[in-house]
Amino acid sequence: MSTAGWLPNGFTVQQTDTNHTRLSVAVGGSGPVLVLLHGWPQTSRAWARVMPELARNHTVVAPDLRGTGDSDRPEHGYAKTNQADDIRGILNALNLTGPVAVAGHDIGSMVAFAWAAAHPEDVSHLILVDSLLPGLGLEEAMNVAEGGMWHFGFFMSPRIPEMLFDGHELEFFTATFTAMSNPGTFSDHDLAAYAQAYTGRERLRGGFEHYRTLLADGRENLALLAERKLPMPVLAIGSTESGTTTAQALALHADNVRGAVAPTGHFVAEEDPDWFTKTVTDFVA
Repeated sequence: MSTAGWLPNGFTVQQTDTNHTRLSVAVGGSGPVLVLLHGWPQTSRAWARVMPELARNHTVVAPDLRGTGDSDRPEHGYAKTNQADDIRGILNALNLTGPVAVAGHDIGSMVAFAWAAAHPEDVSHLILVDSLLPGLGLEEAMNVAEGGMWHFGFFMSPRIPEMLFDGHELEFFTATFTAMSNPGTFSDHDLAAYAQAYTGRERLRGGFEHYRTLLADGRENLALLAERKLPMPVLAIGSTESGTTTAQALALHADNVRGAVAPTGHFVAEEDPDWFTKTVTDFVA
């Protein structure tokens, strides 16, 4: 998908070869580095409404995760610790030194968390936005036998979700985005752009690969946390639906955890960009 239509003024998009993958990354602003990692089913476009304000005081780095947007869709490498190496490679290619602040939403939170757990020296501040974490409650939340969320296990299935979603991307995204956000958050143009970014079985596969590693991600997270707690300040932002669930799950695994509840649904940065930018800026400052 072309980035030209949504990219804020002052930002450029670069293609970076790192960790055996070509990744697309939007960069803008100046000052301390703030990395923004989007979730599924989105791209770096998810941060468009907050990037200009955050770039006033930060060098903002917003990649398309592997498998999404304008980045490559390799067959393998979707473990969250390996994707953390993707981001480390991007920063190295951009000559940006750490430690850096990182904010992740949804799947991007899982990558951010794995990065902080595997390489705590890289991360000055960790911001997790409305996401359950593998190894820290996700497995229980997706247990359908106990009333858990069905979609995690379904998306993990090989080939089946691509086959069933093919040709129905816009229908699904429209229903999902509108059900999980405040009314009016996403225009028809927004929904069409996200649907286009995942249209076709190969693009769908790239997105679902993020789910197919979740059980292994959980085991890896628990092994990393058994070695040490997270030393950096952590801000866990929940929605009106999820509340402080993630902050509570992290309490035993980090020295400094703060919880906040956004006045929004799942898509915090797009539903209330002013609240998001103020909350993140105050936390990082």
